Amino acid sequence: MEPVTNGIRATSIEHAVWRKSRRSNPSGNCVELAVLSDGGVAVRNSRYASGPALIYTRDEMAAFVQGAKDGDFDDLVGRG
Repeated sequence: MEPVTNGIRATSIEHAVWRKSRRSNPSGNCVELAVLSDGGVAVRNSRYASGPALIYTRDEMAAFVQGAKDGDFDDLVGRG
């Protein structure tokens, strides 16, 4: 088994159950996440399901989600 590190092929992550937001684009252009066995989170682009995955700790993902809720990234999508 290949170690799970940043840039690993998403299809190489054993037992990954990928999921996307209810708000994702119906055409399939979205970000998918999977919880890893060590508690980390893998992120991939749904258009390139076998492409690379980025790996984050739970704390990193929690900080990102809180920043999104707080509007920290609104300027990146033309809001704020």
